[in-house]
Amino acid sequence: MDDGLTWGYIPPELVEKAREMDLLTYLQTCEPHELVRVSGHEYSTRTHDSLKISNGKWMWWSRGVGGKNAVDYLVTVKGMPFYRAVKTILDYAGHSRPPNSVSAPAVNEKHILLPRASPDNDAVITYLMRRGIAENIIHDCIRQGLIYEDEPEHRVVFVGFNENHEAKYAGVRAREPTGFKGDAYGSDKAYSFRLENPTTETVHVFEGAIDLLSYATLLQMWDLNYRDFSLVSLAGVFNASQKVDGIKVPAALAMYLKQHPQTKTIALHLDRDIAGVNATRELTKLLSGKYEVRDCSVSWGKDVNDFLCHKLNLPITKSKNERSYER
Repeated sequence: MDDGLTWGYIPPELVEKAREMDLLTYLQTCEPHELVRVSGHEYSTRTHDSLKISNGKWMWWSRGVGGKNAVDYLVTVKGMPFYRAVKTILDYAGHSRPPNSVSAPAVNEKHILLPRASPDNDAVITYLMRRGIAENIIHDCIRQGLIYEDEPEHRVVFVGFNENHEAKYAGVRAREPTGFKGDAYGSDKAYSFRLENPTTETVHVFEGAIDLLSYATLLQMWDLNYRDFSLVSLAGVFNASQKVDGIKVPAALAMYLKQHPQTKTIALHLDRDIAGVNATRELTKLLSGKYEVRDCSVSWGKDVNDFLCHKLNLPITKSKNERSYER
């Protein structure tokens, strides 16, 4: 019987790439239904409650075996042949290909494992429109490969590219408020999701992709062309180590400013919660010497998407424990 494994050989470079994926990342990305939080940073699986995952390693205590990565798990726990286990991870990440198409990886290069794309994007389009995002903007991003729907979980994936249009970042977000939200394995936040106009002297900065797309939608509502603006998401707030002229700033903003030296103004659209307000204050202090920095946080709600949904009379989507910061 043809099981799809006809070429029978995976180059060592791809085997090592598959081994880079730890078990927690594999389960979060590929089998989130199987993951159970025990306490803090310790997890188990729904099928085997004696299998514990912590600090990048896993141990199946009832059997006395353990490992360091997802390949070990698939072979030892799920009983897959080694070749099939490696190919499972590579297939999901879209890296499986004939040997003659493989080139040796660059030293210290980050290898992103992108979630596998669904044949269509219907669920993602419905989800983003429910969040108030304009349908034409969603389709523009899908055509450019900036947004797609993964399978089998049907989550939205926000992609960031480098200057050679190589995917370097992918933010994965479930369509339910309590679902998985995180970055694909190997993502580089310096290239997080963005919509760029290389001619503008102003960059608009957001914590996440949803807020960025919400602002693009607001621009259209104000009869402006969102393509005339540069919009950058940080994939989080103020937790990066890159620097601009010795100043510590988030990696995505640092990369944008390096690539766009003509920038004169930074408009901060960060959340109206404690973390967002503190980040706005610190970035303003750090960057005001070289740039004009504006606090453009919303006047209503926690973030830009709250503000957009309020304008459109749509329900506000809240993640667990979210609170607005009342100034």
